[in-house]
Amino acid sequence: MSPNILLICGSLNQTTQMHQIASQMPDCNCQFTPFYADGMEDFAARLGWLNSTILGGRHRSDTITYLADHRLPVDWRGAKHSYDLVVLCTDLIIPRNVRRSRVVLVQEGITVPEGAMYQLVRNIKFLPRYLADTSATGLSDGYDLFCVASEGYRELFIQKGIRPEKIAVTGIPNFDNLASNTHNPFPQRDYLLVATSPYREAGHFEDRLGFIRKCVQIAAGRPMIFKLHPLENAVRARKEIASVIPSAQIFTTGNVNHMIANAGTVITQQSSCTFVALALEKELYTQLDIAELRRLMPIQNSGDSARRIAGLCQRILHTPLPQLEGIRFLSRDRMKAPSLASRIQKRVRETPNP
Repeated sequence: MSPNILLICGSLNQTTQMHQIASQMPDCNCQFTPFYADGMEDFAARLGWLNSTILGGRHRSDTITYLADHRLPVDWRGAKHSYDLVVLCTDLIIPRNVRRSRVVLVQEGITVPEGAMYQLVRNIKFLPRYLADTSATGLSDGYDLFCVASEGYRELFIQKGIRPEKIAVTGIPNFDNLASNTHNPFPQRDYLLVATSPYREAGHFEDRLGFIRKCVQIAAGRPMIFKLHPLENAVRARKEIASVIPSAQIFTTGNVNHMIANAGTVITQQSSCTFVALALEKELYTQLDIAELRRLMPIQNSGDSARRIAGLCQRILHTPLPQLEGIRFLSRDRMKAPSLASRIQKRVRETPNP
């Protein structure tokens, strides 16, 4: 019988990554589900309190639409099958019903810098990881292998305490062939693009009007396009932008990577699309550390990341489950990593294109 594989989706970016990975495993019974949780998080999501996260709102509706449009098999909350392998797009929450399966975690994109909340989550184990946003990615240790974007990210995750033998540098789909964005149907050229982030929707303070005025100074009279993040309050954002720059074009949908490719100058706040601007050598203004971004830049392998990740999933599938269960949470007890994880990572290094 074909192995059962559950791919847990999230945002549209995460969902398209899961789809690409599954497409490289045609001999497996791949099932998809929107992201889900248990307990209080599930209760809050059902009440609509978490619509600014991948548990609800625009992220969830976009994922459901994508799965339907592409006629992908859906197993809501992974309830129909017993799964041989689960592929996660984040480990900030790990659903209870997949914790006894083999688990592969795939990095979704950029991770936010570590702040005070990261330090609290890192040192107080009972605090939920999602309080620290993507800076806490990988801290669960609830996976058998973690596929990451680059050697720079591998070093960053090791600094956070993630075991080196659990990390495989594969590249990540959607960010492994950024040059391909230069061939696109977006009609406009040579403008200043502002790609915003949903700080306020996530509960953080932002002086948006101050930010817009700074963008005007950088533009110095050039035409401006704003691409709003999908989770933003678009009505509020439009009013704010129009009050300062009535002539600015504002997009709530569309491929931001194509808009970046055609721009002369790009301004971002805290977004994975910053990697696109950096890779395409755009004049770039961002709140992030550009030198650090260059170190973390996802490897460019002409779109081969999904195949590499799928190859590692096949290896994990053929590793006896009791052995995997024996290594998954040992680092919490500060025990030495067993030889199985070391052997998996050794094979990853010896075979860069599985």
